Amino acid sequence: MAWRSPLAVVRDALRGQRAREKDLRNLVSNLPYEGLEKGKQPNRYFPGNAIKTTKYTLLLFIPMNLFEQFHRLANIYFVGLAILNFVPVVNAFQPEVALIPICIILSLTALKDAWEDFRRYQSDKKLNNMSCFIYSRRLKQFVERCWKDVRVGDFVKVFRNEIVCADLLLLHTSDPSGVCHLETANLDGETNLKQRRAVSGICVSDPEFEPESFKSIVVCERPNNNLNHFKCFVEKPDKDKVGAGIESLLLRGCTVRNTDHTVGFVVYAGHETKSMLNNSGPRYKRSKLERKLNMDVIFCVILLIIMCLVGAVGHYLWLQALPSVPPYLVPDSNGHLGSPSLSGFYMFFTMIILLQVLIPISLYVSIELVKIGQIFFITNDIDLYDEETDSRVQCKALNITEDLGQIEFIFSDKTGTLTENKMVFRRCSIMGTEYSHKENAIRLAVIDEPESEEEVIFNQQPQPLQTGWTLDTEHTSPEDTQHHHGRQCRSKFAGNTRSNVAFSSPLETEVIPDRKLLQQISRAESSSGGGSSRKMDPYLDFFLALAICNTVVVSMATAQRQRVSECPSSFQSNNQLDSWSRLVKKAASLRHIFPSCQRKPTRNRTFSDNSVIEEDQFNPPVKLERTGDLKKDGVQTYSGQAPALSDPSVVTQGNLRYEAESPDEAALVHAAKAYGFILLARTPDSVTVRLPSGQNLVFEVLHTLSFDSNRKRMSVLVRDPITKEYVLYSKGADYSIMELLGAPCAERLSGNQKNMVADTQFHVDCYAKEGLRTLCFTKKVVSNEAYESWLVSRQRALAAIDGREELLMDTAVQLEKNLTLLGATGIEDRLQENVPDTILALREAGIKMWVLTGDKPETAVNIGYACRLLEEEDLVINMSCKDKLACKSILDCALEEVSRYENDPRNVDTTQDISLVIDGRTLALALSSDLQDHFLDLAKRCRSVLCCRVTPLQKSGVVKVVREKLKVMSLAVGDGANDVNMIQAADIGIGISGQEGMQAVMASDFAISHFKHLKKLLLVHGHWCYIRLANMIIYFFYKNVAYVNLLFWYQFFCGFSATAMIDYWLMIFFNLFFTSLPPIMFGIMDKDVSAEVLTGVPELYRTGQGAGEYNFLTFWVSILDAFYQSLICFFIPYLVYQDSDVDLFTFGTPMNTASLFTILLHLSIEIKAWTVVHWLIMLGSVAFYFIVTLAYSAICVTCNPPSNPYWILQDQMEDPMFYLICTLTTVVALLPRYMFHVLRNSVAPSPLVHARHLDRLDHSSRDQSIKEWRSFRDRGQVKRSKLSTPPPSPTLETPVDLYPQSPTSLDTMGNEFTQKSVHK
Repeated sequence: MAWRSPLAVVRDALRGQRAREKDLRNLVSNLPYEGLEKGKQPNRYFPGNAIKTTKYTLLLFIPMNLFEQFHRLANIYFVGLAILNFVPVVNAFQPEVALIPICIILSLTALKDAWEDFRRYQSDKKLNNMSCFIYSRRLKQFVERCWKDVRVGDFVKVFRNEIVCADLLLLHTSDPSGVCHLETANLDGETNLKQRRAVSGICVSDPEFEPESFKSIVVCERPNNNLNHFKCFVEKPDKDKVGAGIESLLLRGCTVRNTDHTVGFVVYAGHETKSMLNNSGPRYKRSKLERKLNMDVIFCVILLIIMCLVGAVGHYLWLQALPSVPPYLVPDSNGHLGSPSLSGFYMFFTMIILLQVLIPISLYVSIELVKIGQIFFITNDIDLYDEETDSRVQCKALNITEDLGQIEFIFSDKTGTLTENKMVFRRCSIMGTEYSHKENAIRLAVIDEPESEEEVIFNQQPQPLQTGWTLDTEHTSPEDTQHHHGRQCRSKFAGNTRSNVAFSSPLETEVIPDRKLLQQISRAESSSGGGSSRKMDPYLDFFLALAICNTVVVSMATAQRQRVSECPSSFQSNNQLDSWSRLVKKAASLRHIFPSCQRKPTRNRTFSDNSVIEEDQFNPPVKLERTGDLKKDGVQTYSGQAPALSDPSVVTQGNLRYEAESPDEAALVHAAKAYGFILLARTPDSVTVRLPSGQNLVFEVLHTLSFDSNRKRMSVLVRDPITKEYVLYSKGADYSIMELLGAPCAERLSGNQKNMVADTQFHVDCYAKEGLRTLCFTKKVVSNEAYESWLVSRQRALAAIDGREELLMDTAVQLEKNLTLLGATGIEDRLQENVPDTILALREAGIKMWVLTGDKPETAVNIGYACRLLEEEDLVINMSCKDKLACKSILDCALEEVSRYENDPRNVDTTQDISLVIDGRTLALALSSDLQDHFLDLAKRCRSVLCCRVTPLQKSGVVKVVREKLKVMSLAVGDGANDVNMIQAADIGIGISGQEGMQAVMASDFAISHFKHLKKLLLVHGHWCYIRLANMIIYFFYKNVAYVNLLFWYQFFCGFSATAMIDYWLMIFFNLFFTSLPPIMFGIMDKDVSAEVLTGVPELYRTGQGAGEYNFLTFWVSILDAFYQSLICFFIPYLVYQDSDVDLFTFGTPMNTASLFTILLHLSIEIKAWTVVHWLIMLGSVAFYFIVTLAYSAICVTCNPPSNPYWILQDQMEDPMFYLICTLTTVVALLPRYMFHVLRNSVAPSPLVHARHLDRLDHSSRDQSIKEWRSFRDRGQVKRSKLSTPPPSPTLETPVDLYPQSPTSLDTMGNEFTQKSVHK
């Protein structure tokens, strides 16, 4: 390599920095420059693809690691004291001896860091050496290279089931339509396939792409960590610009599926890829206990300074009081003794060295070891293991386990967190007519029943393809039923059957059509005849919208898709209706639990309430008969009144797989499929749908207007294959769709249309009250002139770099106007298992529950009652207003009512159960600076809060405000990407690995599989972790103070000369070895109350909330106890040996031994649950002390000159006085602590003491005692129906509800709640 001047190197580095910091990058192909040196490469300023996540290098490990460890102030403190000990005038020990403790601590930490960094190095090496294929101009083909050899500007070929090595701009795929299917599970955990399409107009050498023909310039934005956005355009040689976005970007770490091969252009490599920019490593948070610990360390420092000042002043006074210079005071080299004041000044630093152990040097390392042990037990808890997903609890933040036991507020998402996020199609409304799908409701009711030996719902074996299907149960022979039941595998929870496709469990995919709607579709098909009149029938358009207006990817079951740790999918029945019609007789008795909307409409509304299946009231069965006719284009046709199955050689229901990005889309596509509108294929340019008649329609997809949080809707613009019209199908929330039908509707719509819109809105409101998720569907025919005009604006927005998202949204809003309403759907998102029990237990534990959801208030309130977030006896405050003045009035009114209750003398010793329901608009007003305090004052009095229609930004804002203003410990739990900000804003973030990918899990501190696991994680493991660690820290402070004070008391008898009566080595061993393992074992394994009692009596969790067990009082009581015990351990041996001729170490050895017994037995009193491990470690510590001390006394004669510990302990153990001193000292020292425990547990026992008594009972007696405890607690509850409600304020535009609310008594007027009282 040629020599370069330093100036050229610096100049090149500055140019590279400027190139990397530009907002836009111009990238060209590397092929014309292949073989040239790096300085002549056009993309040389951008980093290569090799990654390095290690923190250290082999040469710089020691200095870098020491620098990192010295960020901990305790290490600086001890190193400073060790250096101070090398100063002759102030040293207290041999200089080398003082270095031993801190060197051991630093070495252990360095070994741990080195091992972790070595594992990172191995992982980096494995990744960097993975193989990929890069195009070589010299060899005229793609050649195999390592990932680390990839550079920006290279062309990379990725084959099926291979991982993408860098961020690639997709230029070519083996698919003729330019589509590539991508699995992003390694990146965000989402198992569904995503479509990526090649940049249009670039590949001109089909079927094979020739990289050498690429002469364009790729202009892209600076790298960022946003996985959902990418701004780029390709400038062709003719200066024509082609826009590209995230839909054309293959991200590093993703896997290519269902595509033979792809070719991409490298735009970002190595640490600039989006996946690496999102890899921020583990999160380090400071727990509340650690913050309290740091304050107590400061108290210990102050205590140490006071003790050293006492020693310095005492030494000064002692020297002043001497009548003459004693012979044991050694003068300096000049023969002069220092002045008493100077000697006292030096003695201050000497005393710091002598008493340095008062600051527990090993405490921090012990805490880390204890937390590792706690995490081991949490992650290996079988109750927190999910067999279905083969996953267990993940602990990502290793240093906040104890915070799990101090939570006061929980902020939870609803969809996917409290619910399964398995969407089940329940009802629909088309053109103002409601179709309740009660047959499907009966099916779901049967699923919920415990499975019997005779009936199994899912996991059916393949059945022969039938020629028709019917609602008549008599068409199923007993032989077929018996044969079918005999072969199926059984599952207790059939709805949770795993599949290798996201959102594809039988619970979600199987839909029984409504009989009346089925007949309506059949009539529409018969009347249209497949001609141009089909556009006039809205029923067909409705189901076409269900099948088309989505981003569902269609794949075949036979397509190769290799997955790791995935269970095989259960084979679905080829005919859903046949599978369920056999269960109709049994389930007919359950139909009364599915009431239709009972409110009588003021306008004419049509309901198909008589569509429920009854055994003796069937109409003639609807049958489908297959004909043998085959059209010239090869499409199999069918006749009849029901959806047909296609030719199994082409497409069957068994080999179709729908890969949806959300469960809502999957449910709607499967619903359309149940009615015969089968989505067969989707490409970026077309979507193919099979009609019930068997005819295939290929719609040309012109544009897809994706869903965003501002518009709350998505649209697809297609060209109708029959009429050749431009048709826009849209779906979205009712409030975002209804406002686009006209402004206002009454002025634009005819009489029938007005009624249809009003009826549909009424049905949507009813669905919301039943807890269903609602979507409205519309259609719009766009004229040729309007489309051409709109297309110009759209292309300009696509090619833009700055403000691209805003421009795209503006063009979408421009097109989505004057829509025609087709209908609405109601989808059920079922509660997860044991959610009500979990929420009830958390509320009983004193934790305030907040649920933040984007659903409508009616839906959210219904779910709130179902999951026991709201109780019927609660005082529910409903807040909804339009301006700040009304919001302030509502808050004042509510606070006045709450204060009135609290001040009523009749309500002594009772609790008021208040719940708050508030929408997003009102929440924004309530969180404004002038109303924030009023809102928080009301919210902290509520045991549950339900926030509806809130945005992800509002979720995180609420968490931050409550945590910072109320100074409480908060926990946020969610499962989707929209919950990430909320999870990161809380003290503890918990992600649920649900149906929406792993974004929440990756951003969380802990990850669980189901919401029900939160109960044991907090009430059991959280309680244990906090109690164990708090008691261990208090014990550590006690232990060090008790031992150090032995040296301090001796200073009063040695002229405060910093002399020690215990050998220095034994003093070091005492804290490092003799008494180090017992407290660590105590912090890992102690169990004050069993898991059964902690879950049975959730109130026990309250002991950790607020100040908790580790507070100012318990800390100073332990310190005072340590002072007392040190006085006893010193003065009993002192009084025994007073006026004797024993030497210094003979005096100190029984003192050291008695102190060991006292400290260990003190811990024995604190241990609540003894195991074999406890006995082994406690007895082993005592045995180790005697073995080491005896060996040291026998071998180490001159280890610490001029002192001589030879044979000291051996002589002591031959003297009965030694045993008497140890026994008497230990008993007297521990007697107050023991008596304190006895009196406290007898006179004023705490709830934990009562709980420990329950643990001693047998199982049946314990359960009975827990029931009695809970019933006694419930006597203090107040029935909300007896509460008075304030009169409505005439000044409120939107009044507040203050009444006992039930799911059926919620009344709505538009989107606002009205005030009323319910008296029973």
